[in-house]
Amino acid sequence: MQSLSIAATGMMAQQLNVEVISNNVANMSTTGYKRQKATFQDLMYQDLRRVGSNSSDAGTIVPAGVQVGMGVRTAAVTRITAQGNLDITENKLDMAIQGRGYFRIQLPSGADAFTRAGNFLTSPDGQLVTSDGYTVQPGITIPADATDININAQGQVEITLTGQTDPQVVGQLELATFQNPAGLNPLGDNLFTESPASGTPVTGTPASDGFGSLLQGYLETSNVNAVSEITNLITAQRAYEMNAKMITATDEMLSVTSNLR
Repeated sequence: MQSLSIAATGMMAQQLNVEVISNNVANMSTTGYKRQKATFQDLMYQDLRRVGSNSSDAGTIVPAGVQVGMGVRTAAVTRITAQGNLDITENKLDMAIQGRGYFRIQLPSGADAFTRAGNFLTSPDGQLVTSDGYTVQPGITIPADATDININAQGQVEITLTGQTDPQVVGQLELATFQNPAGLNPLGDNLFTESPASGTPVTGTPASDGFGSLLQGYLETSNVNAVSEITNLITAQRAYEMNAKMITATDEMLSVTSNLR
């Protein structure tokens, strides 16, 4: 009987499903987090009677064969890149992206990473950096005597210095987009790197064609919906229990067979 191994694949699939849901719930308060979803595929089939085969010498064919599936496997854990809600912070260095795009971050290795989390700070030398101290590209320095910072929807950074009334531009933020953002490679710490699946980044000015705009003093929240995740968790739990029940039933059937006299 194949039902033991078939049900085992179902239990493993639902275990992974619960782990993905658990990670979503754990990151409900993570800035810029994009929820994930596990997708599955059926395994190969065992042909007991092949569909389309000849059923007689007269050339008649079998319209519907007999195939027994061998279970399920994980096809992918995809990232849903839908826009999260915007949460007001009134922090001058907090920025939310409305629409497509990622902030470009320089890692200590010199490589580029990308993030939707715009909770930025300044380093000891005034550079705009992430909470881990990584430089926000293309590298913008805020003078120590700046009394006000203004970042418009196009990503232009203006400051007002002590004793001056007219603001001056100190930098221009850029965004990067990808043909397949779901294919980005997650590093943790709200950072991603490009991969062959994501394609190469295309950089541009915020609020231009194909790029989202910036909103100063806001942060993008996680796009995890608590009600949906709890519903998915209950469904996954029930599916796991049903597969476990299938193993129990198969074991009882095998026990009856082995006890025949």
